[in-house]
Amino acid sequence: MNSSETILVAPLNWGLGHAARCIPIISALRESGYSPLIASDGIALQLLQKEFPTLETIELPGYKIQYAKKGKHLKWKLLKDSPKMMKAIAKERKVVKQLVKDGKIHGIISDNRFGVYHKKVPSVFITHQLNVLTGKTTWLSSKGHQRIIRKFDECWVPDVEGSPNLTGKLGHLKKPKKNVRYIGPLSRLGKNDLPKKYDLMVILSGPEPQRTLLENMLFEEVKHFDGKVLFVRGKVERKQQQFEHLNMDVFNFMTSEELEVAFNQSDVVLSRSGYTTVMDLAKLEKKAFFIPTPGQYEQEYLAKRLKKLGIAPKCSQERFTIERLAEIDLYKGLTHFSASQELSSLFSLFQSKGEL
Repeated sequence: MNSSETILVAPLNWGLGHAARCIPIISALRESGYSPLIASDGIALQLLQKEFPTLETIELPGYKIQYAKKGKHLKWKLLKDSPKMMKAIAKERKVVKQLVKDGKIHGIISDNRFGVYHKKVPSVFITHQLNVLTGKTTWLSSKGHQRIIRKFDECWVPDVEGSPNLTGKLGHLKKPKKNVRYIGPLSRLGKNDLPKKYDLMVILSGPEPQRTLLENMLFEEVKHFDGKVLFVRGKVERKQQQFEHLNMDVFNFMTSEELEVAFNQSDVVLSRSGYTTVMDLAKLEKKAFFIPTPGQYEQEYLAKRLKKLGIAPKCSQERFTIERLAEIDLYKGLTHFSASQELSSLFSLFQSKGEL
């Protein structure tokens, strides 16, 4: 393998989850001798720049995805914003075409960025949603997503193929597609046996305004928690900020190394039910309580499924009170699924189309 081969890694800027789960892939690429070129926008790009300060990055057009203040309006808000999203996809297609034309990239890994692919370069799409849940329009959104996936050489699903698994019907089709590969859950974190420092860890992420709405609500609720709390706000900013407030140690963000220590030092976790968080908690074999983002069918499905399986309790944002955390004791917690293969074995794809 030529050490000059550059692989474009482009996660969607939708909270921190897509960028976070690309961290182990970027690390594996480097260990395999490739040169990752990171491409994203907003807080996703900022997170990866902090994790990999020596790597080259480029800013892609933002999809400008924002949530509605009320969950029931989310689908229509996304529909209204779709023209802006389509313009961004067209712009990122131009960026990719120019990179290929200039001979700057030899492979592509797109985490849910629809326009980041090229027919002359081995292109991978990462998603845990082969089925995209949107209520009554699930069949339509799923077909549309599967049509996008077909444009890529491979689709990597960060889950196990068989049962039990983490994604359920999100990541598993009745009729498997030829280009779909299950690569095992992705997590940048590792389980360590550390002394407990916190009785509760609160970790937030996701697009605005819902992240702030949950932060404000939990800040009030957690004051009544009987124990020491670590509160990670999920705001990636230029400088890390830390302060103490009543029973809380509050951080605006943490690096992967800091998060790994924090998770391992915490007894239980309170968070959104985003899939990257679920994968992290499974790797760490933690007990958790989930508050799905209002109106986001995927998170609501994951939280409902984990509750039904007796793994973790959940509650809607409107009905949550700190007393609900007592329910955690009634559930068995998340279980780690070993990766089905070494990530480095996936990279042989980038040799398959030959030199440009």
